Amino acid sequence: MTTTAGAGTVFANLHARGRDLRLECQWIAPERADAPLIVFLHEGLGSVSMWKDWPTRVCDEAGCRGLVYSRYGYGQSTARPLSEAWAPDFMHREAQEVLPALLEVLGVDARRDKPVLFGHSDGGSIALLYAAAYPDAVAGVVAAAPHLFVEDVSVTSIAQARTAYLESDLRARLARHHRDVDSAFWGWNDIWLNPEFRAWNIEDALERIACPVLAIQGIDDEYGTLEQVRGIRRRAPQTELLEIPDCGHSPHRDQPATVVQAVARFVGALEKPG
Repeated sequence: MTTTAGAGTVFANLHARGRDLRLECQWIAPERADAPLIVFLHEGLGSVSMWKDWPTRVCDEAGCRGLVYSRYGYGQSTARPLSEAWAPDFMHREAQEVLPALLEVLGVDARRDKPVLFGHSDGGSIALLYAAAYPDAVAGVVAAAPHLFVEDVSVTSIAQARTAYLESDLRARLARHHRDVDSAFWGWNDIWLNPEFRAWNIEDALERIACPVLAIQGIDDEYGTLEQVRGIRRRAPQTELLEIPDCGHSPHRDQPATVVQAVARFVGALEKPG
């Protein structure tokens, strides 16, 4: 079931992760009913509002419709209780439980419509895990600055983010985008700095991906080395790499025109469902 809010926002009510969830969603150009659907999966501190107008730019350039949503614990979606810690498999559960349930509630038949997934950072990992679990229910994956495994550079930068959250205006800036900013920040920060998470690795899952993949990373990414995207191509040889100079961890913000054009070209080359 969905309920409608203002400014094109709808809330999807579903049951996943052992609880009832209310997830904030926005449709882009739903009138393009026969066009490909791009589902946008945000980063570890992201939300619907943090994308700003970038998904709309992509959909307009590619002639697509889009779906943007805030995961459990983010944006205006159901907040994560502070007593609940993410487990090391939290991205697997998002890919294998929450995203399929969300698409079903929203009336998207993934095996018929075969959406394209655009995921950034943690969202990129979730997109890859979804494509591995449901190879017949996705047309293509664009993974921007995804994580395949935990690197020292990732842990260092995430520890620096903790300091910034406690000592700078980072908390105030993030609070503009999250109903419960502490739920969003500490859920992400605590699991990534948990020693048990150092063993997290999704490389083996990549061999089950059947669709085309575009893997994008900034050469100056402060959260991971280029081994993250190059590792995708080793396991899924149908992967195209786009390594962008003068670009950090957020290619769609650092080099927006380059990424918009790359995604539009990638989507345009995909085989149409049916």
